Amino acid sequence: MVEEKCVVVLSGGPDSTTVAYWAKSQGYSLYAITYKYGQIAEKEVKHAILIAEKLDVPVKVVDLDSLREIFIGVTSLCDKNIKMTSTFSQPIIVPFRNAIFLSLAVAYAIAVGATKIFYGAQSSDVPFYPDCRKGFYKSFEKTARLGTGTNISIEAPFSNLSKSELIKLGAKLGVPFNLTWSCYLNGEKHCGKCESCVNRKNAFKTAGMPDLTEYAE
Repeated sequence: MVEEKCVVVLSGGPDSTTVAYWAKSQGYSLYAITYKYGQIAEKEVKHAILIAEKLDVPVKVVDLDSLREIFIGVTSLCDKNIKMTSTFSQPIIVPFRNAIFLSLAVAYAIAVGATKIFYGAQSSDVPFYPDCRKGFYKSFEKTARLGTGTNISIEAPFSNLSKSELIKLGAKLGVPFNLTWSCYLNGEKHCGKCESCVNRKNAFKTAGMPDLTEYAE
């Protein structure tokens, strides 16, 4: 029996890492893809590679660093001159990021013969990020099928779970959370103050799980 192949969009964070571990546990032949898109937190890519190595799966690193030229003046994730907030704010959004990532994931899936694409959108993101919503990724799936002539599937398998629930699931799957990176900055440690660090702290606390992350604050 030939294993079904899937592509996982792997950011290096706990959400996408949990999806990758879940996909591996389901018996998929897993291909990971990660992106340099001009983000300040370049360490994301390093951690995505570490996770792929831990899973013993191939990882494709796509260099889109020139996107920084589009996102300067737009998002604090790419522009150091925009204030990084500890709660959600409009500049935290990277416009249409998941659409860009999923487009390339579709191309990669076709190249390797994968039938499914998974990414780590979860319910805590849904109120704030349009490209984490089911209506978006199912519409994108339809477009991908029209554009490839295949029945490729695009799923956020845990879009119904909160971040804390995803942490609990990841713990059961043996996710090495110490290898994941959430911080929007690029320090030696997680800053502990940006919105993503705050969400990470709160998720572990709500889940009742030990948080072994090293935070600067």
